[in-house]
Amino acid sequence: MDDLADRRAITRQLYRYCRSVDRLDVALGHDVFHEDATVDYGERGFRGGGRAAIDWICAAHAGLLAHSHQITNVLIEVQGDRAGSEAYVTATLRMEREGRLMQMEVWSRYCDRWSRRDGVWRIDHRDTVTDYDCVREVTPMYRHDRARRDRGDPSYAALAFPLQGDA
Repeated sequence: MDDLADRRAITRQLYRYCRSVDRLDVALGHDVFHEDATVDYGERGFRGGGRAAIDWICAAHAGLLAHSHQITNVLIEVQGDRAGSEAYVTATLRMEREGRLMQMEVWSRYCDRWSRRDGVWRIDHRDTVTDYDCVREVTPMYRHDRARRDRGDPSYAALAFPLQGDA
């Protein structure tokens, strides 16, 4: 049962990471990484501290119109207070460039090393491996105005009660 609880806690942190960059929630993103964590998002991405990566991603992506991450195929191996994981991620980003609506899609894998410190699982190191990507002009079906990239998003109200006091 402990193994299942550990895997669930790690998976939850992966989901929280996606939420943090999709909603530009820096504090939530910082909580996914240990203070001394490192990341390598590849030669065209960020290399450095995990929490600094969150700052960089949220600042760099603040001008985008929409941002959505999905995590799938999560494999986790746990040994005591250490773990490794591979999670497939699809990130879809919308932006306006020169009056045209553009959509970028990136298919990557997060290869993470984890540790549990003071009872909390957080990332020690992340290697992001991008398998392929594309950018193209798109025509939206409708105008969607309910989604927000901040705490005004309806999800914060829906999750307010369960997250109170959550570590």
